[in-house]
Amino acid sequence: MASFQYTGRTLQGEVTNGTLDSSDQQSAAKALLARSITPIKITPLKQSKSKQSAANAGQAGVNFLTPQVAIDDLIIFCRQMYSLTKAGIPIIRAVSGLSNTRSVRLKLALNDVIDQLEKGRNLSSAMAQYPKVFSQLFVSIVHVGENTGQLDTAFLQLSHYLEREQETRKQIKAATRYPTFVIFALVAALVVMNIFVIPVFAGMFEKFDTELPLMTRMLLGMSDFFMNQWYVLIGIILVSGFIIKQFKDTQQGQLKWDYWKIKMPIVGDIVERSLLARFSRSFAMMLKAGVPLTSALSLVAEAVSNAYMSDAIITMRRRIEKGESLSRVASASGLFTSLVLQMIHVGEETGQVDDLLTEVAEFYEREVEYDIKSLTSKIEPILISIVAVMVLVLALGIFTPMWDMMGVVG
Repeated sequence: MASFQYTGRTLQGEVTNGTLDSSDQQSAAKALLARSITPIKITPLKQSKSKQSAANAGQAGVNFLTPQVAIDDLIIFCRQMYSLTKAGIPIIRAVSGLSNTRSVRLKLALNDVIDQLEKGRNLSSAMAQYPKVFSQLFVSIVHVGENTGQLDTAFLQLSHYLEREQETRKQIKAATRYPTFVIFALVAALVVMNIFVIPVFAGMFEKFDTELPLMTRMLLGMSDFFMNQWYVLIGIILVSGFIIKQFKDTQQGQLKWDYWKIKMPIVGDIVERSLLARFSRSFAMMLKAGVPLTSALSLVAEAVSNAYMSDAIITMRRRIEKGESLSRVASASGLFTSLVLQMIHVGEETGQVDDLLTEVAEFYEREVEYDIKSLTSKIEPILISIVAVMVLVLALGIFTPMWDMMGVVG
């Protein structure tokens, strides 16, 4: 939720100015028209006074070492807010009772939210001042819940959404734990071999005035590089990291980087389906809450956290604004399978797009869950092949000259 400054005309033709909170300029214009104000100019505010006060409040006791708000804390907060609001507890009293949380950042944010509520600001606008704690999607659902009188339902929807997001993250961590451990062990073995093992054999080979095999010379050269020119390797790693970071900081670079992530072999398909599941579930949740279609697409584009997919979703929104149907723009995006496209088409015809998008999300989530479970079996042969190659190179590089020497002695 952002703040906008507007200039407009009333029904009497008088010019009026002011500020309002909305998800985007289009939604702000619709809100003004609902107030019988014809908008002339709508500009986003760079930083309002409330944001400045929020930033000042957040600086106290928070630094770069302070942990970010964990998804567990947000789930607990949403669950408790659902119970309190359903029981009819006033908002200020409910938030005050939940402000004593273990998360420092969340505690500071909630304390400032309480101050803003006491000054007459609504809950969604107060939360919008902390985008690193409450995402735009989170704030928009709360905003819709406030306007429809279903704030308890809004927090229940958010808790379900966050719980599913947490479950997906746990599955991905569990699937990547074994490959990560093996790769770490391989790197550690490579370093130990080049620093401690190969130099011992190098000293022994120097005593024999014979030409060493190519593989042995390669191993000795690599070990010498590790021992005497390690700073070059560190420099290459640092420079490469800096170049990649600079590349990702550009708009086009981030777009290409996120495209490569979903096109990577083996894991790219899992990443893509996981993003589509997140898109479908968050989009369904927004529509079910009553958020307009185009506004929901704008918010979901940020929720997917992938520049390439976000660009495709924004393109979908622009085509819908021109009058095209959701099923048509979804088909043109190239993001969805034929089965999912049929479900979206049926949902559009029956007026149940939110329900069928939930089915789409569950479809992708089941596929992601299956792919994650089989991920280890797909990666394991590759890791075994890498270990086999390392053992083969070590054996040929060290034992071949030793066999040759034994033959000469014999």
